[in-house]
Amino acid sequence: MIIESFQNEKIKHITKLLTDNRFRKKSGVFVVEGQQENERAQQYHFEAVEFYICESIFKGSTPKEKIHLVSDKVYEKIAYRGSSEGIIGIYKTKESDLNDFKLKVNSTVIIVEGVEKPGNLGAILRSCEAFGIDALIVADGKTDFYNPNVIRSSVGCLFGMEVFQADNNEVYEFLQKNSFNIYTTIMDETSKDMFERDFTKRSAVLFGTEHSGLSDFWYGKGQNTLIPMTGSIDSLNLSNAVAITCYESLRQKKF
Repeated sequence: MIIESFQNEKIKHITKLLTDNRFRKKSGVFVVEGQQENERAQQYHFEAVEFYICESIFKGSTPKEKIHLVSDKVYEKIAYRGSSEGIIGIYKTKESDLNDFKLKVNSTVIIVEGVEKPGNLGAILRSCEAFGIDALIVADGKTDFYNPNVIRSSVGCLFGMEVFQADNNEVYEFLQKNSFNIYTTIMDETSKDMFERDFTKRSAVLFGTEHSGLSDFWYGKGQNTLIPMTGSIDSLNLSNAVAITCYESLRQKKF
């Protein structure tokens, strides 16, 4: 049977998962749209609850169970991407505890404080995954990892990353307990270029929001570190700054 009504309870449920953060968290499930994203969710062992497929659009390999077919109009209503591939999956969220993170001698973690924009968080996840960062930690975050726009802008990189959320005190205690070199992106007379920092040892790099930087909590708690620039501008977009830092970590370890 093909679901053709917008008033179908399952369609109402998906719509609410997409638009209501509190409902999504309370339900313990989240929405994944797109073939690549769904493949990555399954590759990294996220438990699928059900799938919604529009047969006139979807060209991939159809899941063998938990499938609901939907009409073109219904799919258009529940699809949140500009271009779509005809498949939406519902998955159970995973709980993560920072103290369960399996550290390596040279682990590099990226920490973003107070990040608000889901698109920024997704782009940061993409860079972290691409350049081998061991974990992304959101400190005092304003958005959650399972926001649909985080998944979309990360192109499903969320699923293969170690991701954690904690408050500033918990993050700082974790870094101290595990002997991290703490690099804070604060500009003052003590700041040094990132090329002078040692990413071959256990390292954490902290970034604040684009409009105000790191909060006062982090002042004096790390080594102030900057990306060297030769132009007239004195700052970069947050996701670009993270991407450059991630690459420098990889460069020092691999090249």
